[in-house]
Amino acid sequence: MPATPVIPPVPVPVPASPLPPEVYTFGTADASRADTLGPAQLGFKAWNLLRMAELGLPVPPGLVLGTAWCQAAAAARPPAVWREALARLEQASGLRFGDERRPLLVSVRSGAPVSMPGMMQTLLDIGLCETTLPGFLRQTGHPRLVWDAYRRLVATYGETVAGLDGELFETELRTLAGHRDERDLDFSELRTLTRRYLALYREHAGQPFPQDPQIQLAGAIEAVFASWQSPQAQAYRAMHGIDATVGTAVTVQQMVFGNAGGVSGAGVGFTRDPTSGEPVPWVDFLLHAQGEDVVSGRRRAHGHQGLAERAPAVWQQLLAATRRVEAALGDMQDFEFTVQDGRLYLLQTRTGKRSARAAVRIALDLVEEGVLSAAQAAARLGPVDAAACGWTRIVATLPGATNAAAEPLARAASAQAGVASGEIALDEARVRERRAAGVPVLLLRRDAETRDLAALELAGGLLTSRGARTAHAAVVARQLGKVCLVGCEALQIDEAARTVRLGERRFREGEVLTLDGNDGAVYAGEVRTETVTDADLLARWRRLGAARTAAGIGPSA
Repeated sequence: MPATPVIPPVPVPVPASPLPPEVYTFGTADASRADTLGPAQLGFKAWNLLRMAELGLPVPPGLVLGTAWCQAAAAARPPAVWREALARLEQASGLRFGDERRPLLVSVRSGAPVSMPGMMQTLLDIGLCETTLPGFLRQTGHPRLVWDAYRRLVATYGETVAGLDGELFETELRTLAGHRDERDLDFSELRTLTRRYLALYREHAGQPFPQDPQIQLAGAIEAVFASWQSPQAQAYRAMHGIDATVGTAVTVQQMVFGNAGGVSGAGVGFTRDPTSGEPVPWVDFLLHAQGEDVVSGRRRAHGHQGLAERAPAVWQQLLAATRRVEAALGDMQDFEFTVQDGRLYLLQTRTGKRSARAAVRIALDLVEEGVLSAAQAAARLGPVDAAACGWTRIVATLPGATNAAAEPLARAASAQAGVASGEIALDEARVRERRAAGVPVLLLRRDAETRDLAALELAGGLLTSRGARTAHAAVVARQLGKVCLVGCEALQIDEAARTVRLGERRFREGEVLTLDGNDGAVYAGEVRTETVTDADLLARWRRLGAARTAAGIGPSA
């Protein structure tokens, strides 16, 4: 009698363990649902990621430690808190965190219930180490990407978690690269740079860079939670009346790589022009870069033309996706994205910071497009007055000043329109000293960084030699209504001599410059200005008067 064939049992999926309280996932098989949650629990970053994932947009999967964990002591957040959520992320990605053959690398980002651009920490490439590096190389087949990611991780982790001075790594980079852009370094040079970074870390931290991915992840999560209490975050909350008890969430998300070669890069943009409100995309993009290169303020970025020319299909996909997000969320959006080898991923969206003039234009346009009702627009514009319908421009120089209007010293990318004149100041101490004497000042810096928030609040404008229009500091400057020019290649700053050079001319700290945010020009001396009213915008604003009154906002303009 023949043997009875053995029929293998049908595998039965093992139900996932429940997640701990205030731990969520998105982009996974059993993701959390946006309609049952809100920004107060998830923070706006993760909440909007969850909403974009539910719209079917290309969002890498992730997990969220909710805002409730921010007030807990570090000992109350052991790895067991996120272990199950990380397992779901591994399942969604098909990779394993810390695996030698198919390692999952993650980003760790902050996300408060209110927008605080650049005030807290972000770490990328967590999980890369000597053990996982060979597997990552086999996965990608791209040694330059592998060593670029590793050196970035060592430097960022050293600065953010170990508390090392970031200039240590920047100096080492400049020593090796000379005058070349870091994106021109080949994989062997990046490998050498990474080894130097590892030696710097050991020397200055007093211990080696952590090679256990789980230790890396725990350190990154704690650093992001701790950044809620950083001086710049506290200053921003005080400036904007944000309750310190709301806390931040932490989002852990699968990495995608804008430095993967081919058609790869990172970008930040707005669905509309945040300075004028014009309904055109306003995007900065860097080929062969990660997102922090754009928003950190330490790199020059370019407009979207590079992406539109190299990958027109991706550019059209980005436009369609962000228009859809804007319509779903009902407002102009500030978004971040990565292109990895020709594939688009959306990494963030939030309501975009804008000038007062742009706020009026955007609200009125959204009414005409059917996105907002007149009453909703009226309520949104309640704090804005009719003066927002105008802008300042240069008309003539003051007596004794250089013919500034005719001969710009240099040009830069404008992140905020308007005109500002003042004495050159190279640091916060000088800004405070001259403002206390009643003198207008302009802050001149190499980078557009959020650590200059306190000085920027007092200065009339900001001029930097590096940075992008969408850098976090530029976003904050726009929110404060400060004229902001970034990426001025002609600007060289000598902090030791307290001088700056703009092209062929040298200026001492205390001499006067003028920044024209309308066309990105920099002039010597002070200028005369005038306010010009946008008659069409003002007429449209006044027609909304009835809705303003009906909404109980007050009289029309």
